[in-house]
Amino acid sequence: MTGAVRVGELIRSKKVIVCCGAGGVGKTTTAAAISLAAARAGRKVLVLTIDPSRRLAETLGVSRNPPDPVRIPKDRSDAAGITTGSLDAWMLDIKLVSDSAVRRLVKNEADAQRILSNRIYQQVSTMVAGMHEYTAMEALHRLVHAGTYDLVVLDTPPSRNALDFLEAPRRLSGLVDSRAISAFLPRSDSLVTRAASRVIEKILGAVFGDEFAHEFVTFVATFTGIFKSLNVDVSEMRQFLSGDDVAFLLVSSPAPAALTEASFFHDKTRELSLPFRGFVLNRSHATEAGRPMPSLPEGAPDAVRTGLPKLIGLAELERHAAQRDFTLLGELTKRAGQSATAMALPDLPQGADDIATLVTVADALMAH
Repeated sequence: MTGAVRVGELIRSKKVIVCCGAGGVGKTTTAAAISLAAARAGRKVLVLTIDPSRRLAETLGVSRNPPDPVRIPKDRSDAAGITTGSLDAWMLDIKLVSDSAVRRLVKNEADAQRILSNRIYQQVSTMVAGMHEYTAMEALHRLVHAGTYDLVVLDTPPSRNALDFLEAPRRLSGLVDSRAISAFLPRSDSLVTRAASRVIEKILGAVFGDEFAHEFVTFVATFTGIFKSLNVDVSEMRQFLSGDDVAFLLVSSPAPAALTEASFFHDKTRELSLPFRGFVLNRSHATEAGRPMPSLPEGAPDAVRTGLPKLIGLAELERHAAQRDFTLLGELTKRAGQSATAMALPDLPQGADDIATLVTVADALMAH
């Protein structure tokens, strides 16, 4: 790895590390390994994922979609060599986080229950575009400001969805402030607007039924206020994510589609003035560049000599892949510039579905 920034330094010093990348490049594995590395270094760490993959929970031994962060089991912690630090994991469930926000922002339990039982809310909290990312921002804001953890590692959805995560406050603010939504809000400022609201409610009732119309208007009136309250927190979080305590790492693989996503995301981080700190070239052969070709000692059996050409052919393929990935790493290093870096993680054909392999990856990250 070259450049002014070292990944190990980020793991030891940052409060939030955001891992982004295309699907299937090992992003969740990298996020888990970063979390293990920080916990092994003595930090209190939370790995937070809004990726629906089950692999992280299974590897760390925690249940999927719990209502709050969960400490990884002691046997996993001991196997990972975590002594003075700690590691919690949380796979975000959209509705659980949304319900928690409602209870936090609505002080009256009866009012909170009325919102939670509203059928419109129950659908919107899981189906509205951006709600997943919005609730993730709300959860991240709460966790960071609670001060419970030294480091929160965020494993995002595939990169272009991750951009939705970054821009969720602006998009949902637009929804809340839109004329389409405001038309359904109860009005008291004039006879005309109050009459218009009643007409709209009657139209909804005629089409969908009075019960649905009432629930819809109730939802819009109550939850719009909650969205506005949430937006204050999330806007603060968006500002925090642009600060010095945060690092964005982009995980890619040598695959052309993944590299295209890497370029797209890197351009977007510059456009949004986000603290991009490095590329992680995963599933790479770059570290194998320069290995000698196989040879045989004198006196080798004829059967071994017969197989040598096939072995050389396979080695040539590996040499080509290693040179390709080494060149890619150099290009990513150049693209990263002086304020960021690029590093390579080895290809793991067996995957990283066990603690021992995650520790190996964690050590590689800390060494760079």
